[in-house]
Amino acid sequence: MRTRLAIKTHALLERFFPERRLFLRSDTDTRFIRLRPETQAVAFVGGVLVVGWTTIATAILLMDSIGAGNFREQARREQITYQQRLNALSSERDARTAEALAAQERFNAALRQVSVMQSELLDSEARRRELETGIDVIQTTLRDTMKEREQIADRLAALETQAEGGVALAMAGQDDSTLNFLSDALARTAQERDKVIADAQQALIRASEMQAEIEQMEEQNDRIFRQLEEAMTVSVKPLDKMFEKAGMDPDRILGQVRKGYSGQGGPLTPLSFSTRGTVDIAPEDTARANDILNQMDRLNLYRIAAQKAPFASPLKDPFRFTSGFGHRWGRLHAGTDFAAPHGTPIYATADGVVTHAGWSSGYGRLVKIQHEFGIETRYAHQSKIRVKVGQRVSRGERIGDMGNTGRSTGTHLHYEIRVGGKPVNPMIYIKAANDVF
Repeated sequence: MRTRLAIKTHALLERFFPERRLFLRSDTDTRFIRLRPETQAVAFVGGVLVVGWTTIATAILLMDSIGAGNFREQARREQITYQQRLNALSSERDARTAEALAAQERFNAALRQVSVMQSELLDSEARRRELETGIDVIQTTLRDTMKEREQIADRLAALETQAEGGVALAMAGQDDSTLNFLSDALARTAQERDKVIADAQQALIRASEMQAEIEQMEEQNDRIFRQLEEAMTVSVKPLDKMFEKAGMDPDRILGQVRKGYSGQGGPLTPLSFSTRGTVDIAPEDTARANDILNQMDRLNLYRIAAQKAPFASPLKDPFRFTSGFGHRWGRLHAGTDFAAPHGTPIYATADGVVTHAGWSSGYGRLVKIQHEFGIETRYAHQSKIRVKVGQRVSRGERIGDMGNTGRSTGTHLHYEIRVGGKPVNPMIYIKAANDVF
C-alpha cells in the first residue's frame, strides 16, 4: 500500500518536476548531480514560502509605515487641539483672576466708603447733639427772658401807678425834682422793655434757624444711612453666598468666630442719639444705626472666617488642571490635580497649623494643615517641604515645592480638602471665592 502511494506520488511529481541532471565537468573528469522530482518539489515549495513570506513582511512593513504616519498626524492634531484647549483654559483662568482682583478692589473700596460714611455719620451726630444742646440753652434763656419781661412789666405797671400819683402830687406841690426823677425812671423802664422784647425775638429767630439746621442734618443722616445700608448689603450678600456655596452654614461659622473674638461679655450696646442718654428723639435712627453696626460686625467676622477657611488657590504661578474630584477607574479621586513645572511654589490656602510634614505612602512628600471649622487641607507629591509639624502658617505662606514623589505619573500637586475627615471637592471653595475675592 505504501509502495503504491509512493509510486503515485512520484509519478505525479514527475509530471510537474521531471528528473533533471546537473553536470559538473573538469579537465580530467565529468560528474553530474541528479535532481529528483521530490527534491525539486521541496526546493519549489521552499522558494514559494520564502517569496510569500517576503511579500507579506513587506506589506506589513508598508502598512505599519502608513499607519504610523497617520498616527503621528493624528497625534499632532490632538496635540494642537489640546494646546488650544490649554490656551483657552489659561485665558479663562487669567480672566477669572482679573475678575477676582477687580472684585477685591471693589470690596476694599466699599470698605473705605463705609469707613468714610461712618466718620461722617459720627460727625453729623456730634453736630446734632451740639445743636440740641444749643436749643436747650436758648430755650432756657428764652424762659428766663420771658420771666424777666413779666417782672419788668409788673415793675413798669407799678412805676406807672406811682408816676401817675407822683405827677398829681408834683402838679399839686409843683415839685420839679420829683417830676424829673419819675420821667427818667419811665424812660429807663421803656428801654429795658424794648431790649427784652428784641432779645426774645432774636432768640425765636435763632431757634427757628437751628430747627431748620436740625431738619437738614436729619435729611443728611438719612442719606448717609441709606448709603451705608446699601454698602452693607453689597458687601455682605456675596459673602453669604460664598459660604453657602461651600456647604458651610454662615450663622454657625460666624458664631464660632464670634466666640473666639468676643472681647466682651454681652451683645453690642445700642447707640443713643439723645443728649439725655435715651432714644426718645429718634428711635428709628437708633435702630438703623444698630442694624448697620451689626452688619459691619458680620462683615468683620466674615473677613476673619474667610481667612481661616481655604477660599484660595494653592498655586500662584500658571498651571493647568489635569484631574478633578470624583470617581476614577472605580476609585474615588479625593482631590484636584494641578500640573506645573517641577519646583513650582505651593502656598497654604488658609491660616492653620501643620499636623503632618513628611513621607506618606502613595502621597509621597505630604503636608497636612488643620484649619478652623474642622477643615483640613492636604498637599501631596511635593519635591521639597518647607514647613514643620506644629508650625502655624498663614494664607499665602509658602509650604513646599511641586514634585513627582509617591504614586504619581508626572510632576503635579494633588490638593485635598477634608471637612470632618470626609473629602470634599476643592473646586467648590475655589469657585465660591471667585465671586468675592
